[in-house]
Amino acid sequence: MAESNIWQQKWVIGNWKMNGQLQENNSLVHKLRSFQTVPNVCIGITPPTVYLLQVHNAVQIVLNNPIYTCAQDVSRFSEKGAYTGEVSAEMMRDVGVDIILIGHSERSLYFNEKNDVQRQKIENVLKVGLIPLLCVGESLKEREDGREKEAVAYQLSVFKGLKTKNFAIAYEPVWAIGTGKVANREQIADMHQFIYDEVLSLCGNDANIRVLYGGSVNDKNAADIFSVPHVDGALVGGASLKYEAFAAIINAAQAAE
Repeated sequence: MAESNIWQQKWVIGNWKMNGQLQENNSLVHKLRSFQTVPNVCIGITPPTVYLLQVHNAVQIVLNNPIYTCAQDVSRFSEKGAYTGEVSAEMMRDVGVDIILIGHSERSLYFNEKNDVQRQKIENVLKVGLIPLLCVGESLKEREDGREKEAVAYQLSVFKGLKTKNFAIAYEPVWAIGTGKVANREQIADMHQFIYDEVLSLCGNDANIRVLYGGSVNDKNAADIFSVPHVDGALVGGASLKYEAFAAIINAAQAAE
């Protein structure tokens, strides 16, 4: 993938989660392929694993903007072997994946993934030359107890000692994912600043950092969210399945300062 300027762009990554079928995928991606030029935006699509090759092939001929193929997860195992149901980082690269989500709260909630597993996955992704996008965020109880920064700092600790200077993070307060609730401007600004400071502390002042906000981002609130300091884009859930909504979010990112 051409990484020349994505570390200065706003990122808009659509996470389809467990949604999509061949025909509707084609329809959505076809519309995105001819989207107007947005030089300030890095656009990514994150389909279920079985549709990765379809999406990658569909975005190869793009009229105006490169569209990056993203994966929702990857195996913690780095080598080929008897790991039924697993998909390695090397396989992801082979089918054209550019960016891989690591540690989404739904992986933690339903599959009990913790820091040690996430670290293994990040290392595997970096080893094959792809970009890991680490998802972090506090639960409602942690927020109410005033422990949100403690929780996020622990999640970010998986970065310590990594052999890279490029760090992509999605801040997704767990209580705002798919609920319609969105953190207010002050909460978002405070946490994004904290994440920047924490990554610089862990990884050095020369780190390239992108911190996306995720959690019920839609076409109505995107512009306001992008105007918050240190918000470098959005990880978009349900709204990314609808062309008009996703296009409006991309336009809001392009217009953001």
